[in-house]
Amino acid sequence: SVTSIGGCAFIDCSSLEEVIIPSSVTSIGDESFSKCSSLKKIKIPSSVYFIGGQAFLGCLVMKEVIFEEPSCLTKIGNNAFSGCISLEKMSLPMTVNSIGGYSFYFCKSLKQISLPSSIITITGQLFSGCSSLTQMSIPYSVTSICDYSFFRCSSLKQISIPSSVTSIGICAFN
Repeated sequence: SVTSIGGCAFIDCSSLEEVIIPSSVTSIGDESFSKCSSLKKIKIPSSVYFIGGQAFLGCLVMKEVIFEEPSCLTKIGNNAFSGCISLEKMSLPMTVNSIGGYSFYFCKSLKQISLPSSIITITGQLFSGCSSLTQMSIPYSVTSICDYSFFRCSSLKQISIPSSVTSIGICAFN
């Protein structure tokens, strides 16, 4: 049975609309589904502990990412969902403790996302260009909000920053 999806495995499969990832898969490699411009939604099995950088970059019509519970996911690589312009909401599993920079860069339809309480750093440009994001509740585990984290989030009306945050980078909320 398949245990990992290698880097670039399905890159640029522009007609691919649906993928059923077997529960035997534990990792999704870098750029695995990058530029699958017809992929509508993806269900991440609970067995997956790692999503690589640019894994779903540029999946233009993907509206939904579902994480099967209980999840083993701990790390999301840089640019993982960058440019998913139709992605509207996401609820990250509580097991995630690392989200790479630019992971939701220019997800301009993203209105709602919940961050797990295990996150310590809001990485650089994490939500940059998420122009539909209206509110954000930062978990108490966060100590650092890096440069340009919420850059060009023009609809952001409410943000809750806990007292645990000790540094806010340049142009973090510009």
